[in-house]
Amino acid sequence: MAPLLYYGTRYEDPISGKTYRKFLPYGYGGRAKRDNVLCPGSLSLERHRLLWLYLKEKTDFFTKPHKMLHIAPEQCFYKLFKAQKNLDYTTGDYNSPIADIHFDLHAAPFEDNSFEVIFCNHVLEHVEDANQCMRELYRIMKPGGWGVFQVPLDTQRAETLEDPSIKSEADRELHYWQKDHVRLFGLDYKDKLAAAGFQVTVDGFVNTLGADLVDRYRLPAGEMIYLCRK
Repeated sequence: MAPLLYYGTRYEDPISGKTYRKFLPYGYGGRAKRDNVLCPGSLSLERHRLLWLYLKEKTDFFTKPHKMLHIAPEQCFYKLFKAQKNLDYTTGDYNSPIADIHFDLHAAPFEDNSFEVIFCNHVLEHVEDANQCMRELYRIMKPGGWGVFQVPLDTQRAETLEDPSIKSEADRELHYWQKDHVRLFGLDYKDKLAAAGFQVTVDGFVNTLGADLVDRYRLPAGEMIYLCRK
């Protein structure tokens, strides 16, 4: 239960429908540290609330049967997705305690064409070889399937920054925005996904919601949804 400090109606979590006076701060320093973004109840962040609204309004995620793989499952979604009767739901991660299967995404332990829906959000900025992981995501997705693969993305950068000389935590935070990131994706992210085989739609859904809702739900203004189809 959220402390009394956060009771109110100014902001709303669309995942739970609950309202709050304000949200919690979140982040580890530098650009990653943000005020009023972590929901005290669901522990959702801006990107989670945006994805929830997108799934509700622009996909059949909540209504059609899907065999789904959720890589690096987020706490705010895990129990909700697991309870959905329309999902054959599998979670996977390298070491997360809420993952059904632990594996390295560079060599996913699934047969070709296994899943109709795959979520893999804020993962590809951490892995050694992002292109190989994208190819694995494509391999294990069924033809006709779709996925959402969000990453931190610098919209002012045409090409992804990935420099092996950037090794220290301080330098990674400076150049990649977070100390445990190994690259910072640029606008060529779509091209990288397409090179792996995906048909990519870059959806500016958040821009259709209006400034009032973006503020009320504390959404990431300007963030694009990367919808990938096979």
